[in-house]
Amino acid sequence: MYLKRNKIPKFWPIPRKGTKYLALANHNQKESIPLLIVLRDILKLVRNKKELKKVLNEGQIKVNQKKIQETNFPLCLFDIIHILTTKKNYQINLSENKKIYLKEISDKEAEAKIFKVENKKILLKNQIQLNLMGGKNIISTKKILIGESIVLELKNNKIIEIIPFKEGEKVLVIKGKHQGYSGKINKIKNLGNKKIAEIIFNKTIINVWNKNLIMIK
Repeated sequence: MYLKRNKIPKFWPIPRKGTKYLALANHNQKESIPLLIVLRDILKLVRNKKELKKVLNEGQIKVNQKKIQETNFPLCLFDIIHILTTKKNYQINLSENKKIYLKEISDKEAEAKIFKVENKKILLKNQIQLNLMGGKNIISTKKILIGESIVLELKNNKIIEIIPFKEGEKVLVIKGKHQGYSGKINKIKNLGNKKIAEIIFNKTIINVWNKNLIMIK
């Protein structure tokens, strides 16, 4: 699937001038960027799709600890790319100018990923299905609220930390006019069934809906 360059999502950090068409992610297209765009246009590790296919066939690329075969595999916020040939890890992050960027991280940091809990469903025997940001689901018996974040060990899907939605915790704004801003929650306000976080960003107070935030470390 392809997209006209002048219609690419605003969070893609690439020029709007160049080849007329660009690859589109296989799914989750509104919130992701294809692996091809990241490796060719941002990291510049391959020159074209053919080179990427060769690299993938050789098993040189992992995303979230799993080998990837799709050139248009969707990369979302906090996904982790591991390049076996260079022994480097990159995490998808969001900057204050609302563009994604790649942060180089250590092997230890690459073992886990932060997910926001977007919904949950109670199953049998006190088991809970957690529906996470990016479409991932896991089963847990831990008490976790919608809107909180978990740190998930990627190799075995084990929850190693819960980041609660409370005052003093650090957050990243992932949607809305303050997208890309991060800071600590100063105060939580209730408006009916919805919650608004008062966040300290660069010594300024901003107010953001809980649904537009993700709790981070």
